[in-house]
Amino acid sequence: MSGVLRSRSLDVTPEVGPLSERRTISVSGAAPGSLVTVRAVTRRDGGDWAAQATFLADRDGSVDASTQAPVSGDYRVVDAMGLFWSQRREPGTTGSAEPSDVDAPLRTTVTAWSEPGTGHLDVDDEGAVASQDSVEVVQWLRGEGVSRTEIRHDGLVGTLFRPALPGSLPTVIVLNGSGGGINEARAAQYASRGIQAFALGYFRAPGLSDHISRTPLEYFERALRYVATTLDPAGGRAVVSGQSRGGELSLLLAATYPELVLASVPFVPGAFVFGAQGAADPTEGWSGPTWTLGGEPLEHLWNGNSGVTWQPWNDEPPPTRHRDVYIDGLHDRRLARASRIPIENFAGPVLCVSGLDDRAWPSSMASRIVLDTLERHGHSAERLHLDYEDAGHGIALPHLPSTDIERTHPVSGVHYSNGGTPRGIAAASADSFEQVCAFIHRTAVQASADGRDIPRAEGR
Repeated sequence: MSGVLRSRSLDVTPEVGPLSERRTISVSGAAPGSLVTVRAVTRRDGGDWAAQATFLADRDGSVDASTQAPVSGDYRVVDAMGLFWSQRREPGTTGSAEPSDVDAPLRTTVTAWSEPGTGHLDVDDEGAVASQDSVEVVQWLRGEGVSRTEIRHDGLVGTLFRPALPGSLPTVIVLNGSGGGINEARAAQYASRGIQAFALGYFRAPGLSDHISRTPLEYFERALRYVATTLDPAGGRAVVSGQSRGGELSLLLAATYPELVLASVPFVPGAFVFGAQGAADPTEGWSGPTWTLGGEPLEHLWNGNSGVTWQPWNDEPPPTRHRDVYIDGLHDRRLARASRIPIENFAGPVLCVSGLDDRAWPSSMASRIVLDTLERHGHSAERLHLDYEDAGHGIALPHLPSTDIERTHPVSGVHYSNGGTPRGIAAASADSFEQVCAFIHRTAVQASADGRDIPRAEGR
């Protein structure tokens, strides 16, 4: 009968591969002109996340999600990975879509079925009949041959991922944001691209503080020296990369320890030292210090700022809908100058990743300030700004659900928005991962080829 899906008519390629790899999804054997629905259900830590989309089969009874946009469903653009990034929680599902166990691959059941009775209406037949086909897709985080080693050395708390490759490797220290913890998932995916990655915790990790308040920069200095002396990084030093507060920190470490940092890759960063904000120790509050050096707090933008009369980390709305504390804070020019990260101290390569629709803080503005400062100070190494128009603060690993835009902060419990659109965030996450991997390799190759360190800033 016309419209019956043949055996194995659904094809997902590759069925098994790294999280960062794009899939193609196609269906053959459908009734010409019929509607074919494809549903993807991924089992994650807190339960199932799912998305589905309905396509119009062509004259040959085929659907190709890489070249056709859905006519109905959770996303409406040409992108086979839309069935992954547009996923939302199923009823009863809790928690984040971000994987916590790098040794537990993400398993997704992709099912395609014909919508009964659909098909060319100017043809005298019964149209499509009910039928379906399923494929299991496996997205792994830690690749075969990548070693995972917990690091507990000289007070450092983290996890090292090393590819099974000989010799010195490009090496990155991966830093989380104000949620704390150890970002093993990103480090594992870097290792799948031939990059040695040290996921370093600095709060909300075993044996460390539950809050970001008064985190000593000397902790990171020890980490940088550990990488340089123990892990044989290509170029002799580590790249530092983190998101949000980790992005601020990536720039701060490059400015503070330029001789120990090969390159800085901040995701959605700040250009200033900020107070502890939503990850603060409650005894000190949002305007308490975040970082210390030599036992003394670093000056920060919320320390008695004369331009700031409110704060957004208590779940109260701003005085007006246009009010932005990160703009108000710059009205206190003395404090802004004192809390600015002096990135001109750093002569190595810098890649900033930001979202133009960042609603958590203005990461695009911060990135532009940083890169403009470097240019005006005669910085000669590579500078790259990936500034994504429809992305917000939640630029993450590729192909994870990007629908969780309205958030509850894991430390303070405050509600906030990351901004951006699911499609824009997904595109930024996928593109930035590829470009950052290429940048890290390029930087390490250049440093190794030169046979010397990346140039240091004058006077350092």
